[in-house]
Amino acid sequence: MGIPIIVLVFFVIMILASAIRVLREYERAVIFRLGRLGGVKGPGLIILIPIIDRMVKVSLRVIVMDVAPQDVITKDNVSIKVNAVVYFRVLHADRAIVEVEDFLYATTQLAQTTLRSVLGQVELDQLLAEREEINQNLQRIIDEQTDSWGIKVTLVEIKHVDLPVEMQRAIAKQAEAERERRAKVIHALGEQQAAQKLLEAATVISQNPVTIQLRFLQTLTEVATEKNSTLIFPIPIDIVETLSKALRKAGQ
Repeated sequence: MGIPIIVLVFFVIMILASAIRVLREYERAVIFRLGRLGGVKGPGLIILIPIIDRMVKVSLRVIVMDVAPQDVITKDNVSIKVNAVVYFRVLHADRAIVEVEDFLYATTQLAQTTLRSVLGQVELDQLLAEREEINQNLQRIIDEQTDSWGIKVTLVEIKHVDLPVEMQRAIAKQAEAERERRAKVIHALGEQQAAQKLLEAATVISQNPVTIQLRFLQTLTEVATEKNSTLIFPIPIDIVETLSKALRKAGQ
């Protein structure tokens, strides 16, 4: 009698072990009872009916999925390789199991095809300049498709755009030409401002002829300081007349 009792106890322990499950806070159990959906349970302690119930465990944490590099031809016929990363999580565990065979594989394939489709409708310059807008568009399209699976796509980010060597050189030349254009524009604006200031100075000087003479004398002083050789400058008649009048007044 001892052996049958030990066997019976062993079977009871095995049945209880298969009937009792403990789920973490981020886990849910999709229960199938005789093949039919019996609901979602968890977290914590759950009890299954042996042989009758089957459990599929689903994690509700955010899943980070790396989309493999995809060959894309942009709208302006540039062949590039683009990879991305998708952040999503399961909102309805029962729909993620019942509505699609493998929601991870299905989401991966959907992200790849959507990436090629969306980037094929934009030009290369737009892809490089408006990446945030394209990310939002990708997130919206993928999220709409996975909504029926009980999956919420929270974020899609384009990680890297691999350009052909010829296109990299063309972009570098374009950037260099743009920098040269800006330099020329800044130089032209400087010349314009300098000419404007000279015009203003000439207007002020024309109102008082004596300032012209003072400016001339100042120029002579500066040149004499910088140069050691003998310089001959024509002296304006206005200066001579002014000096003559000053001498006549002094003689009187």
